[in-house]
Amino acid sequence: MLRKTTGLAAALFLAACGQGEQAAPAPAAAQGERLTVQLSQVAQQKPLAAEIATRDQAEALVRIPGTLVDLRVREGDMVTRGQRIGTVTDSRLGYETAAYGAQAAAASAQADAARAELARIEYLFKRGVYAQARLDQARAAARSADAQVRAAREQQSASAATAGQGAIIAPATGRVLRADVPQGSVVAPGMSVATVTSGPPILRLDVPQSLARSLRPGAVVTVQDESPLGGKQGTIVQLYPAVAGGRVRADVEVPGLTTDLVGMRVSVLVDTGSRPGITIPRRFVSTRFGIDYVDVLAKDGSAASVPVQTAPGAGGSVEILSGLKPGDVILAGKAAR
Repeated sequence: MLRKTTGLAAALFLAACGQGEQAAPAPAAAQGERLTVQLSQVAQQKPLAAEIATRDQAEALVRIPGTLVDLRVREGDMVTRGQRIGTVTDSRLGYETAAYGAQAAAASAQADAARAELARIEYLFKRGVYAQARLDQARAAARSADAQVRAAREQQSASAATAGQGAIIAPATGRVLRADVPQGSVVAPGMSVATVTSGPPILRLDVPQSLARSLRPGAVVTVQDESPLGGKQGTIVQLYPAVAGGRVRADVEVPGLTTDLVGMRVSVLVDTGSRPGITIPRRFVSTRFGIDYVDVLAKDGSAASVPVQTAPGAGGSVEILSGLKPGDVILAGKAAR
């Protein structure tokens, strides 16, 4: 009797287990916007530093030795080409000009005496007192005296013109960047007393030589800075074919750039080409406790949260560095888990 009761209980237990397994519901299919992950070309950008500059810088140079007695500009002033911005004087030139003037006066007096002598000899020659040779000699002496007068006057004019070169002239129209030579300083020819901007304002990049071959004219440069230039974009217009100190210089044109803050440094992102990668819209990524997750659709229709490593992308997208592969199907929003 005991054996029959035990067998009946086991049969009832197995039947109940079989009914439980058949009653287990299938997993519900996840709902939401779907996207199939694909490879695409991702723009590569490198963070660099740039400096606001001008295409060229002109130097206001001293032309004669002497003393800087007047400097009429300061940093930040606007000047026009040909404007007189300073004066250099050399007292020696004044004495030299006066000496040449005295020589010209003496030569003029000698010329007057020679012409008078020539007139007297011509008068006596007509009356047969002097021979032709004496007349020729007097004429040569008069011409020589006139030449000495002209030479002395030219020397006087040259000395006066040299003194006039003490004027310091602005070499270009622009803003004065530097004018730090104090008045009263002794200066020499070729010495710069002021630096003036010349040409349109630009952003100047110093690019490491390892990135030089990745740059090209027309590449996009984006300003990443808290200054008023933040967010503006420009293009590389010139790459200089030389390496100095392991760096290559490049000029970038940015609309709206001014020369108000020449020399200011800003942070930029430079487009250096593209590479294959995975980018998805930001709405497919959720962040929990500082970790980014993406809902990946499984083969049975369920969704699972997968942690991913992301990087900022362009146009509201993010780049997936790890966690997804091409062909995966992902869901937007909170899918069923």
